Amino acid sequence: MSRDPLILGHVVGDVLDPFARSVSLGVTYKNRLVINGSEFKPSAVVDKPLVQVGGDDLRIFYTLRSCFWQVMVDPDAPNPSDPTLREYLHWSTLSLSLLRDVGERREIVCYECPRPASGIHRVVLVLLRQIGRETVFTPEMRHNFSTRRFAMEHYLVPVAATYYNCQREAGTGGRRFIRDDRC
Repeated sequence: MSRDPLILGHVVGDVLDPFARSVSLGVTYKNRLVINGSEFKPSAVVDKPLVQVGGDDLRIFYTLRSCFWQVMVDPDAPNPSDPTLREYLHWSTLSLSLLRDVGERREIVCYECPRPASGIHRVVLVLLRQIGRETVFTPEMRHNFSTRRFAMEHYLVPVAATYYNCQREAGTGGRRFIRDDRC
């Protein structure tokens, strides 16, 4: 049984295929660090988060010519029991370098605060490295975005990911996953 929070939270499977993390990813909302599976209310995520990327020595791994795409998605939209809008794209940026923070970041799809109407939603932030020189086109719609398909079509590979749970302000309780010992 894996202890990887991205597997336990079904981020790997619902949003991404298994991947090897090659950098650390720090996401902070108003001085509160996102830890995989942590709980945030919509009022805590109104503003864009601060995203910091780290590693042993990024200059060894990534040249200045590397492009990095960051996407933030909700795989549980509009409702975790019937996610017909899976994945909902909340934010996308392009960074031309990872040296020192996130480098020259351009917002490709403007930030939209997660506001779940029902249930507990996972909000997933993925950092993708572009391995080809192809043009990457801006997604046409926010709903039914697919991180996996976007990465495959544009020669992008995941290098880091994190997620948090978000529910309406008055919501209570936590996300529960049923353990299936048959697998």
